[in-house]
Amino acid sequence: MTMIANALLALVAALHIYFLVLEMFLWTKPLGLKTFRLTPEFAQASKALAANQGLYNGFLAAGLLWGLSQGVAGQAVQLFFLGCVVVAGLFGAATVSRKIAFIQALPAALGMAAVLLSA
Repeated sequence: MTMIANALLALVAALHIYFLVLEMFLWTKPLGLKTFRLTPEFAQASKALAANQGLYNGFLAAGLLWGLSQGVAGQAVQLFFLGCVVVAGLFGAATVSRKIAFIQALPAALGMAAVLLSA
C-alpha cells in the first residue's frame, strides 16, 4: 500500500507542477487559453492573478514532495498537503467547474486514503 500511496502523492504533486506551469507561464498562450477556456483579453487582464494562483500550486507540489521524501516519517506532512489539495479542489468544483473535483480533489482524496491505509 505504501507504493500506491507514494505513486498517488507523486501524481498529485506532478499535477500541481503542471498547474503551476499552465497558470504562471502558459496562461496567455494557446494551451492556457484552451485549457481554461479564456479569451485573449481576459487572459491578459488576469495574468498576474493566474501567476499568483500558479505559485500557490507550486507550494502544494513542494509540500507533497517534501512529505514524500520523508517516507513513513512524513505521513503527517503528506496528509496535511493532500488535505489542502482536497479542500482547494472542492472549492474549485463549487465555484468554477465540477470537473475540478475529479482532476484535483479525487486523486488527492485517494492519496489520503492510501497514506492512511499504509500507516
